[in-house]
Amino acid sequence: MLQTPKHDPLKLGTLEEAISQTMNEEEYNRVIEILGRVPNVTELAIFAVMWSEHCSYKNSILELKKLPRSGGLLMTEAGAENAGLVDIGDKLAIAFKIESHNHPSAVEPFQGAATGVGGILRDVFTMGARPIAALNSLRFASLTDPHNRFLLDGVVRGIAHYGNCFGVPTVAGEICFDDLYKGNPLVNAMAVGVVHHDKIATAKASGVGNPVFYVGSRTGRDGTHGATFASAELSEDNESKRSAVQVGDPFSEKLLLEATLELAGSEALVAIQDMGAAGLTCSSCEMAAAGGVGMDLNLDLVPLRQTDIEPWEIMLSESQERMLLIAKKGFEQEILRIFHKWDLEVSEIGKVTDDGMIRLHHQGRVITEVPAWDLVLGGGAPQYAPESKRPDELDEFAAFDPLSLPIPPDHNKTLLKLLGNPEIASKEWIYQQYDHSVRTNTAIEPGRGDASVVRVEGSKKGISVKTDGNARYTRLDPFIGGTRAVAEAALNVACTGAKPVAITNCLNFGNPYKPEVFYFFKNAVAGMGEACRILETPVTGGNVSFHNETDGLPVLPTVVIGMLGLLDDASVNMSSGFKSDGDAVYLLGGASSDGLGGSSYLNFLHNKISGKIDPVDFDQLQKLIDLLVELNTKKLINSAHDVSDGGLAICLAECCLMDRNEKIGVTVDIPNGKNIIAQLFGESPGRVVVSVDHQKATEFEKAVSGMGVLIEKIGETGGDKFIWKEVLDLSLNKLSATYFSAIPDLME
Repeated sequence: MLQTPKHDPLKLGTLEEAISQTMNEEEYNRVIEILGRVPNVTELAIFAVMWSEHCSYKNSILELKKLPRSGGLLMTEAGAENAGLVDIGDKLAIAFKIESHNHPSAVEPFQGAATGVGGILRDVFTMGARPIAALNSLRFASLTDPHNRFLLDGVVRGIAHYGNCFGVPTVAGEICFDDLYKGNPLVNAMAVGVVHHDKIATAKASGVGNPVFYVGSRTGRDGTHGATFASAELSEDNESKRSAVQVGDPFSEKLLLEATLELAGSEALVAIQDMGAAGLTCSSCEMAAAGGVGMDLNLDLVPLRQTDIEPWEIMLSESQERMLLIAKKGFEQEILRIFHKWDLEVSEIGKVTDDGMIRLHHQGRVITEVPAWDLVLGGGAPQYAPESKRPDELDEFAAFDPLSLPIPPDHNKTLLKLLGNPEIASKEWIYQQYDHSVRTNTAIEPGRGDASVVRVEGSKKGISVKTDGNARYTRLDPFIGGTRAVAEAALNVACTGAKPVAITNCLNFGNPYKPEVFYFFKNAVAGMGEACRILETPVTGGNVSFHNETDGLPVLPTVVIGMLGLLDDASVNMSSGFKSDGDAVYLLGGASSDGLGGSSYLNFLHNKISGKIDPVDFDQLQKLIDLLVELNTKKLINSAHDVSDGGLAICLAECCLMDRNEKIGVTVDIPNGKNIIAQLFGESPGRVVVSVDHQKATEFEKAVSGMGVLIEKIGETGGDKFIWKEVLDLSLNKLSATYFSAIPDLME
């Protein structure tokens, strides 16, 4: 039984209270206008959290609307449901989405990362989809700092704990390092699931009089004001914000998954949504607004962990493993039966109404009456167009000529320095903590390919998935950086033989009210949209994370792309490592240029994020993607690996080392360009190294010429060295020792 609240939930909310909850005076006055009266403190808390940056996207939605958000294989428009939905044929669909959990991970890395995984999994299985893969994208400051090592260790353990216990394979990801992430690491989590067409669930409430059920774990105070916490920058006072971090229980989530999937597609279920950001507030308001209905909810019936929780805390709590669902009237006992079977809390807490209002009852009083439509993204929530200003320093960056730097005398040492940088080195220390083979459908595991391939049960098909992004490129030219993030993610899945079909995205930026920050965001989104239109990979949805700043210093403008590719036959795929001695090695794709702007070489060896970055040749890229899909189908190549961080030299070294137990050397002979460093370490986009059986070389070259893709034969596999004639000569043992030990040595 609820105790009498310490504070009167009907007390009028003041402007000062609104400001303390990240609202401004204009928004406070807008609430008064909507209600026709001054809101009480409970209503004010609801408006504040729903109009927070995290929930309302008020500073990003006008730019996001410019993205291609429908078409192709998409079954729902971006943002219309809990996750994006892509039709893959055979009456099956893929649900997938990515979200950030940056601020919680900065304060409490283990639980912050773990609950980020739990939240994105719920977004997928509320679609009726069984999760089949998890991915992540991580950003930290230098590991030479003990606190950064603590953050990385906690985040990796949190991801592993939740995914492994829940029983979903963590199959792919990426990690980057830069001191501009100091104090504000980025933790982006992605989940992918498969659903039969007749099992797809919706989040749109409907049916006046239908009962509303609360299911899952009980409500506590953990995560209260979590959405507000995510909508403000971090400071030295992070310790005081631990209450805004949720605590997860993957075993309860596993039960919730099975109960939800049992219910999905049944006559009993009308709609369902995860209680994620803003908890019961967001789920009730968004479901009602999506269906054009209202809800009457009785807070006395919400299962609680404590008896002294205030009404506003019940509404804003982000306790994990909870759902709100609408059942068809007359099926109440079926709902109770299913959730009791799985030993989960279930309580009928309200009903659907026809007036569009969210009405809260508490201890015999109506304490809240607010219109759902005016609270939500796409409804009455504010939409702003912040000022945008191009930073003057971008001209300085573009004017810098990387070729003016002296050429290091020993290219072997230079390669080893790059190969041993944590951003390039093997991520085995990380992914070996994840169970990437649970459910036995992982066809290409982490560390073996440019993307990971997962078989789809009930079909021959497979999916190829990858997260990718390079914030240095976006820092130097946000539009080109946005295009290159999409282009590389598309090329990654194509290198496994899959056709890129759709993306999700996580956009991590600083304070949008700073004109220079918003310039990066606005132009990066424009570049991302341009690439998606050209490649016909529409945006299924995603996440914007603003206010990634520590004491006023923003992180690098970080665009993370989650790419989905499809294979008609999951058993026919390509990994990245060389397979056998005597294979011919070719370089395919865009013509090489100096390509050192924004490169790993400049960053790691000269401590510079500078130079002009190369744009994507989309005509050549599209031909290359189509070619790789065809070559895989015809089994004409043995491996494929795109040239990205560290350039061609790093790409070739990785091809030699991808299979740690069966390393294969290579000898290449490439005519020197005007600058050997640019040739070795330049990062011109749209290039792929492939290996081909000599007996298939003629057929391979014919297929390439028919597609109009640039081709250059550069060498042959074999031996126990990586030799670039007259330039590099390194044993595979030396390369391997550097590549596989860099991160473990730093984490000791």
